[in-house]
Order: sequence, then structure tokens, then C-alpha cells
Amino acid sequence: MTRKGIVLAGGRGTRLYPATLALPKQLLPVYDKPLVYHPLSTLMLAGIREILVITTPQDRQRFEQLLGDGSAWGLRLCYAEQPEPEGIAQALLIGREFIGEGPVALVLGDNIFYGEELAARLRRASAQRAGATVFGCRVTDPQRYGVLAFDDAGRVKDIVEKPAVAPSNIAVTGIYFYDSDAVAIAARLRPSARCELEITDVNRAYLERDALSVEVFGRGMAWLDAGTHDSLLAAGAFIQAIEQRQGVKIACPEEIAWRNGWISSQALRALARPLMSSGYGEYLLALLDEAGRQHEPDPMQ
Repeated sequence: MTRKGIVLAGGRGTRLYPATLALPKQLLPVYDKPLVYHPLSTLMLAGIREILVITTPQDRQRFEQLLGDGSAWGLRLCYAEQPEPEGIAQALLIGREFIGEGPVALVLGDNIFYGEELAARLRRASAQRAGATVFGCRVTDPQRYGVLAFDDAGRVKDIVEKPAVAPSNIAVTGIYFYDSDAVAIAARLRPSARCELEITDVNRAYLERDALSVEVFGRGMAWLDAGTHDSLLAAGAFIQAIEQRQGVKIACPEEIAWRNGWISSQALRALARPLMSSGYGEYLLALLDEAGRQHEPDPMQ
């Protein structure tokens, strides 16, 4: 059964006040494109085309205006609402009907992933039909995250949510691949002391079954959590540096859809036309020109 995807773009974004008093953080710009393009592109790189975007009731129309039904990018997008931020695992319950009985990938709406091996790693995780796969990344402030604890043999033995004393510096990133049991596991959860359904408890349930795979990002891979003023600014500077230095765009849904074969070159050209004044459209046309010289588009890395 085809894996579906969920982008959790709810919450109030209080750590970004007053910037998010009238606009959700996932629609704030990260250099040259909205933040939500990043988690959406992450799912696209994993080969996922059916995606549910979960927003707050007051912000749903804004996301629909930006993303539409996804058909322009070869996707099928639909929307649901999270009235109150009651935990990441709540997304699995909100998306219960959308998920059905198949596997699902859940990505947080303020997370940015980058790296040459990213697409291959994502597709490998998406191809797994049994159990769950999460990704770990070394951080300097593990107290902010769910953190992996390892035994003497280097195997994951526990996941600790926002520990006062962290068992390691490897945090669980904001993308999770689950099999068809995820909804049932989430439905059995009890709210934590923070009155939230914790995604760490879902991951721990798979760990207790010996059904949790963990891949740790090494050097050359990047994970950015753009949920504060400083991290949002740093993310924009990171994207700017790579794009200007290498002449590529990160989290460009049009390019990913085209390289995946989901839209034609003619469709890509049509998408480029209204974007010419910003330089974004010129980039898309340059992809077509380069492909014309090479006779076919290069595969995504």
C-alpha cells in the first residue's frame, strides 16, 4: 500500500512572537521561500505524493491559498485542522481517516533537512513496510528534544523526552516513518505531564517491540529546527549560502516534481512564467535549458 505523508503545521508559534501573531511560522520566509516548502519537499524526496497538511483552523485558508490541491506539483494535497496544540502524536489521530490502513510519514512543519544522501535515506526509510524509522542528529542542546540513549554496544535502548540530563547528544529529528500500527499506538497514549500526546511515546512503543530503526545523520547532513528567531535567521543564512554558492535551490517543489517525473517539462515551464520577477522562475527555466543540453534531467541526489 502506498505510503502517505503528513505535514504538521499547527501550533501557535509562540516562540516567534510577535512575528507569528498574524501569520503562522510555517508561512514565514526562509530566505527565498516559505518555511512549509521544506517539510513538503522532504516528503516529496521520499517519493510521497499524497499528503495531508494539518493547520490551525484560523490558518487553513492561508495554506490552501499557497499550496492549493498540489496538482501543479503532481501531488494530492488535502487539509485538516488541529484546534489546539496537544502534541505531535495527535497528528496521527487527526489524520486517521486520511492514513487508512497503510504506512505513513510524519514531518514537522518547521523542520529543514539537507544533505547529498538525504533523498536516498528518505526513500530507503519509506520503502520499509514493517516497524518505524527515525533519524537522529547530533545537537549542542539536547535538552530541547527527544534524545536517544545507547547501551554499551551502541544500540538504542531508550528515547528520553527533553531530559534535564541528556543521555547523549543525539536528538530525534522531526520526521518519522511508521507502519500501519501507528494510529492504534497513538490512540492508546495518555497525555504527558505537559498535557500532550508525545511522539516520543510512539517511538518508544516501536522500540519496545524491537521494531524501531534509527539512522543517525553524519557530517554533510543538516537538520535545522526553525522554531525560534535565532534558528529561523540561521536557517535563512544557511539556505542563502548554499544557493548562492552552488547555484541550486533547496526545497524547490517544482524541481523535485519535475525530476521525479511527476510533471512534464512543459508544465515546469508554465509554473516558471509567473515567478520570473523574483529570479525563481529563471532558475526553473535554467533547469530546462540544462536538461535540453544533456537530453535528460539529472536524478535528484
